Amino acid sequence: MSKEPAKPSESVVQPLLAERRELKVTVERLRLELAEAQGTGGPDPRLRELQAEIERLRYQLASARAEAGLMREERDELRLGVERAIEQLANPYLK
Repeated sequence: MSKEPAKPSESVVQPLLAERRELKVTVERLRLELAEAQGTGGPDPRLRELQAEIERLRYQLASARAEAGLMREERDELRLGVERAIEQLANPYLK
């Protein structure tokens, strides 16, 4: 009686082959990504444009903050003037 060598069951082989295929695909995708990243050879071309936009927005924010400060001061001055006018109307003999 000759005995055939024991074969791994299909339930073990098929998942291993599927995993192997997935790993090969992943390795190739990563190789392509690496080649693309190395091929650019420098910073993102949009970097200067984005930095300029950031600087413009910073300037715009600083201007808006300064304008808001001036408006607060004007508001406070107007409020004080209104309070004085109300006080003078309530007490016409006080100046």
